[in-house]
Amino acid sequence: MRRRIRELAGQHPRRGSRFIHALLVKEGNTVNRKKVRRIWREEQLTIKKNPSRKIRTGNTIPMTAEFPNHVWTYDFIFDQTLGGTTLKILTLTDEFTRQSLAIRVAETFTSMDVKAVLDEVIKERGAPTFLRSDNGSEFIARDLGIWLAVQEVSTRFIEPGKPWQNGFAESFHSRLREECLTQEVFYSVKHAGVLIEGWRAFYNAHRPHSSLAYQTPDEFAATWLARSASHPVPCT
Repeated sequence: MRRRIRELAGQHPRRGSRFIHALLVKEGNTVNRKKVRRIWREEQLTIKKNPSRKIRTGNTIPMTAEFPNHVWTYDFIFDQTLGGTTLKILTLTDEFTRQSLAIRVAETFTSMDVKAVLDEVIKERGAPTFLRSDNGSEFIARDLGIWLAVQEVSTRFIEPGKPWQNGFAESFHSRLREECLTQEVFYSVKHAGVLIEGWRAFYNAHRPHSSLAYQTPDEFAATWLARSASHPVPCT
């Protein structure tokens, strides 16, 4: 058990003992949280986190997702290959279930490339009620706006210079950066796409999420759908 805890700590260097305990339970181990925490401390695996600085968000009114497909958020994050080629990474996330719906990697993106990704995901799981994003040129393009209107998808843009208003994207990018981008060496755009897609599959199906009571996003979505099916809204 001690060896496995060290292995998991090495694989997830920015996560704490509660996260490691959740992974151990999912692997089928019978171990309580206190024992994991004790071993964690004995092995000196505790991470000292940097103090965070609170940011005033002014009088912005947040829109909270209340069910799957209510609010999706999309944004870009950047990295590079070993040879210095810039990687532009598009992420699309369901704010309610925390599921990563798509991650695409390219050197450049146009609004039509963004539309193609949205179209693919919408065909698979239906359209969201709202799409949240910043004011990037790929997201505010007229052709994309017209297409979204046809799909009956409303857009919500954050204020310029205030990325914290898109907190779900910021949080997801933090996890992607810490757990994948800084851990891997990418030799090409295609190589990066394969490795990042592998991380996305792990994130959805195997990575416990603290805000979901340490369920994975897929587990949380399945539980929510099962409860909704057993408690249908009565017809009026």
